[in-house]
Amino acid sequence: MNHLRLRKDSDFKNIYRKGKSLATKTLVFYFIKNDLGYTRVGYSISKKVGKAVTRNRIRRLIKENLKDIPDLKDGYDIIFIGRIPSSESDYKEIGKSIRYLFRKSGVL
Repeated sequence: MNHLRLRKDSDFKNIYRKGKSLATKTLVFYFIKNDLGYTRVGYSISKKVGKAVTRNRIRRLIKENLKDIPDLKDGYDIIFIGRIPSSESDYKEIGKSIRYLFRKSGVL
């Protein structure tokens, strides 16, 4: 899956305000349809989850799992928020959460 990163604070705020959200034990998922024709993904992991090494590990696990999902629809802005239990999650558990959230939202 080819996607771009969401980086601007204004984009994040817009998705939080106007988008829809779903959650699992490990992740919160915000999404909104965009008119760009491609998907943009942002990541937000709070310092409550752990130190920088832990937060970066969670971010990497999410990114790696997104590479394994080739049939993701284009035209969405997506934000993944790591919850505290995600610090103890492994690759498979994060992947299972992501696939569940995508199916539930209709993004997949």
